Amino acid sequence: MSADQLRHVLDLARLRRVPTGKPVFEEGEDASHFFLLLDGHLSVERLNTEGDKVISLHIPPGQLFGLDRALGRDTYPASAYAAVECIVLIWPMSLWDDFSTQYEGFASEAYKVVDQRVSEMNNRIMELATQHVEQKVASAVLRLMEQHGRNTDTGVQIAFRVTRKIISEMTGSTLHTVSRLLSRWERQRILRSAHRHIHVLDPVRLENLTRESAADQR
Repeated sequence: MSADQLRHVLDLARLRRVPTGKPVFEEGEDASHFFLLLDGHLSVERLNTEGDKVISLHIPPGQLFGLDRALGRDTYPASAYAAVECIVLIWPMSLWDDFSTQYEGFASEAYKVVDQRVSEMNNRIMELATQHVEQKVASAVLRLMEQHGRNTDTGVQIAFRVTRKIISEMTGSTLHTVSRLLSRWERQRILRSAHRHIHVLDPVRLENLTRESAADQR
């Protein structure tokens, strides 16, 4: 998009600061707006039929979200919560068709994001259906590291607080199992967990865990 096009799009946006733990929108609300995450990290959550929370994905800064018009939906199918304090740009959904028609760059980027999200969700479904529990937990931590990691002197730190409960909600595993696995990996110096922050110390060994079979673990 040209500078003039970007300026026009930004002039129509509203800026909002979202405190940690607060929703940008909630599941079932009218999909009245779409958004760009300028800074921070979002957690996308749904409730299953039993009323339990399931974390479907996390969104890093610089991405569009709330693109439900692109999926033909009138309501948000999930809730978006600020994992850390977030700054978002907000546009009314009434501008979606205008932006998509007028600006080819906007349309291509928006649908690329939709494709990426659908692909990620399909990968998550395959993980849940085919991987044993240690692979699922390792895959979840590795994905968080790749999408939200920042390099430090001791390894790669996931940029927001990740509790063991969050990982259990991401993987459909029990809290006891997640705690046992993370404690083992800490002893093996694969990762370190301190003050609800996870530092991945050995990404190669963590990635190897995502590929090991149940037979290997026995």
